[in-house]
Amino acid sequence: MSLTSILSAEAIANAVKDCQAPDSFCYKKFFQLCGLSSKTSQEVKDVFQILDEDNSGFIEESELKYFLQRFVPGARTLTEAETKSFISAADDDNDGRIGAEEFQTMVLS
Repeated sequence: MSLTSILSAEAIANAVKDCQAPDSFCYKKFFQLCGLSSKTSQEVKDVFQILDEDNSGFIEESELKYFLQRFVPGARTLTEAETKSFISAADDDNDGRIGAEEFQTMVLS
């Protein structure tokens, strides 16, 4: 499964283009622009599976740094501040990583 089987390539490109400048990434705006926030719970879980590169059931900080590159190869990496902000916004149990349920809550709320 690929991200473009769930989200349109055009929407993904627009979302990534919107946050090209360092420290301009806003997860809420990104999820809206790429169309993820209007998908079903199952589709959001499918996207989580794609983003969870090591299949650990969590998106760790090391994976999150390359979040945009999972959508568009060659996109910039997230800055350390963006990565930490992203994790803290979703990490309800304070374990330093984002689980599937946390990701789903973050995207759909």
